[in-house]
Amino acid sequence: MARILISWIGHADLKARSSVTSVPESTAPQSDGPVLATLRAKHFDHAYLLYNYPENEVAPYLESVRPTVRTEIHASQVTLRSPVDFGDIYQASNALLKDVFGRHSTDTPCILLSPGTPAMQAIWILLGKTRYPAVFFQSSVQQGVEQVAIPFDISAEFLPELSARSARQAGNLIAANVPIDAAFDDILTDDPMMQGLIAQANVMAAREVPVLIHGETGTGKELFATAIHNASPRRSQPLVPVNCGAIPRDLIDATLFGHVKGAFTGATTAKLGYFEAADGGTLFLDELGELPLDAQVRLLRVLQTGDFYAVGGNVAKQVDVRVIAATNRDLLAAISAGRFREDLFYRIAVGVLNLPPLRERPRDIPLLADALIAKINQDAAGQPGFIQKKLSIKARNLIKQHPWPGNVRELYATLLRASLWSASEHIDAPELEASLFLGARKNQDILNRTVNESFSIQSVIDEVIQHYTIRALDQTDGNRSKAAALLGLGSYQTLNNWIKKHGVET
Repeated sequence: MARILISWIGHADLKARSSVTSVPESTAPQSDGPVLATLRAKHFDHAYLLYNYPENEVAPYLESVRPTVRTEIHASQVTLRSPVDFGDIYQASNALLKDVFGRHSTDTPCILLSPGTPAMQAIWILLGKTRYPAVFFQSSVQQGVEQVAIPFDISAEFLPELSARSARQAGNLIAANVPIDAAFDDILTDDPMMQGLIAQANVMAAREVPVLIHGETGTGKELFATAIHNASPRRSQPLVPVNCGAIPRDLIDATLFGHVKGAFTGATTAKLGYFEAADGGTLFLDELGELPLDAQVRLLRVLQTGDFYAVGGNVAKQVDVRVIAATNRDLLAAISAGRFREDLFYRIAVGVLNLPPLRERPRDIPLLADALIAKINQDAAGQPGFIQKKLSIKARNLIKQHPWPGNVRELYATLLRASLWSASEHIDAPELEASLFLGARKNQDILNRTVNESFSIQSVIDEVIQHYTIRALDQTDGNRSKAAALLGLGSYQTLNNWIKKHGVET
């Protein structure tokens, strides 16, 4: 059975061309770029590659790659109006997969997701999960080359030739005419679940359905809402964010629906509400679960009919607003407790995204830490006495050990504080630990977690293993045999497996 790899050639591949040398495949240099790193790390008989770069840029790359691997490389240039044009990308990707499956009908191809734009990755996932069943790989400097699972299924009815819709109509359902805004690129992740959520959010962006985003504080709910709006047909219209938990109870109606002059004491002029301000665009209702029941009734009406009355007004107003809501509350539990209306929940919870907390995305923690340190360095550049900061190995291990109950927001604040306390270019473990708000919580995190729909006993076990693995290695100056003995492990190999699984740097 032949091993087949399918991929775009990306900017990172061409950029790494100068480092390509005739070294054994098993060495897999980190500077190879995603395609060559994958060909070195995994044996493939054939590689089918697409590219939309000029021939004079790609030809030298291919000439440098071919002698270094035992893979037969087939490369095809395609013309795209834009590297984020879903229609052109779909046509090129579909044609290649159709050709490959025709040549290798008994084989299961592998698709490399890493190279190319988010639009290219989204199309690979759509095609590889529906018409052309494939195995997915990704390649990164941090994690190396690994197979990834896409944790959701896609109905084949969304794809041309598998439904009664025309190719153009189906393309629109896949978001063929929706540009990928930079907001999606701001969601940094190597986590398969998060990558799946981004792909789902791309599909939701093209549809006029309400969206409910659930997640703990600091998990990126507003970032997802912004990305969905900016990738939607309403992107040229306003996105109006409202923090429902910050509105005084007696001003909720006036804030959402506006008021006429003289409607209440202090209403010296008429004022538009958030619904009118968002007319034609998107209203982002953050902390939806904080709205009291009487306000929920009036919100439900405007969502059902599109019309409302300003406070003190007697003329109905009509608006065209898409609603994206977010909450960190368990709304189903709130419904059972009589604190949230069931009919409002089902009106809003059509497209649902459940964002995992940072502690359930351990592979994202070092990635985000590096990006946030880079941002801190950029923001502080030029300030008197500032030195560009880097994280030491022990500090990085401490970052991966901490549960981050405040998620990305807490991670950023901690790194910022640590950069202030560090007098050298390295932020070490003591400086990082001094920047964490531990106190009594340090001893209570494991045993006093809230058991709800986001609780995972396995993640708690993983934290304990990671915590004590790091401590044992620190205590034995990195001697794995001694560390394994301290942990009561009968096998040195078990410790090696833990180190690899939990990404413990030594």
